[in-house]
Amino acid sequence: MIIGVPKEIKDNEYRVGLTPAGTALLVQDGHEVFIQKSAGIGSGLLDEQYIQAGAKLLDTAANVYERAELIVKVKEPQPIEVEMCREGQILFTYLHLAPAPELTRSMLDKKVSGIAYETIELDDKSLPLLRPMSEVAGRLATQIGAHYLQRDKGGSGVLLGGVPGVKQGRVTIIGGGIVGTNSLKMAVGLGAQVSIFDINPVRLAYLDDLYEGRITTIVANAEAIAEEVALSDLLIGAVLVTGARAPRLVTRKMLSRMRPNSVAVDVAIDQGGCFESSKATTHTNPTYMDSGVLHYCVSNIPGAVSRTSTFALTNATLPYLRKLANFGLRKALKEDPALAKGLNVHAGEITHKGVAEAYESFR
Repeated sequence: MIIGVPKEIKDNEYRVGLTPAGTALLVQDGHEVFIQKSAGIGSGLLDEQYIQAGAKLLDTAANVYERAELIVKVKEPQPIEVEMCREGQILFTYLHLAPAPELTRSMLDKKVSGIAYETIELDDKSLPLLRPMSEVAGRLATQIGAHYLQRDKGGSGVLLGGVPGVKQGRVTIIGGGIVGTNSLKMAVGLGAQVSIFDINPVRLAYLDDLYEGRITTIVANAEAIAEEVALSDLLIGAVLVTGARAPRLVTRKMLSRMRPNSVAVDVAIDQGGCFESSKATTHTNPTYMDSGVLHYCVSNIPGAVSRTSTFALTNATLPYLRKLANFGLRKALKEDPALAKGLNVHAGEITHKGVAEAYESFR
């Protein structure tokens, strides 16, 4: 199969869809790999490394899309990239279609086969291709929140760990999955006072045991969330419903009760965000004020640590990518139920329930 890796063009997105080591394995499998020149520079991966791995370099993204049967990316295609796609082409990347009706319509019109990293799902309901970036985003969420709490960055001037004689900052995390757990790990490490919400009492019991009473675990409901949000210096949204739009669990009224210039980081923004006030931002313009709270809603948080993220992502995607390349789309999906759940659009039709339900709500 002919595989193409274009350079990412989303704002300050420095990751790349494939490492040289991954390229070498695909070439060994007998496939032809085309890499756009300088695609890996943002992750510290040089063109020469891809050439040594057996790839061929192409000057432009248009050249890559024209040649490749299978496109490997990191982030959802931007409008100019969708235009370069063609009918029957396989697009393997994060798609996040539920909150993106225009992108969904464009991909349906192009009749491409879109396989979304974030909806590939194992029998135990885990999401193996979302996990590594969720780990990165979760850890960064606390780090970013602590940074923006500085008064010179627009925050309220709170140090999360406090100092002797001065109480710690309070962190509230909504969602006890991979993002929430990694945010929790960092917040506890900084010495903050941490509360975490989830709808699953078993998950909360596990976290309570893990941290031996050093955190507060709360079953999520509107009243409890409102009470805890009001006390928070840093609020982290870490809610996920696989493939679907994120539920809006925090209202502007709740946010307005926080101390002025507190910080809210919505990691769920890729799926539409879980705060009523959330709107996608970029690494270039990452924050805005709403309801007296400084919001950070960057939709490609892991791109900030591109080298770590690129290697972690390729480690996760490569086994599935090799199946697609070795067996072709139809056979690969038939033989791997987890991969089959990743198919979001195909031949002009929506093929994932969560995306279909979200799309109908926009029509």
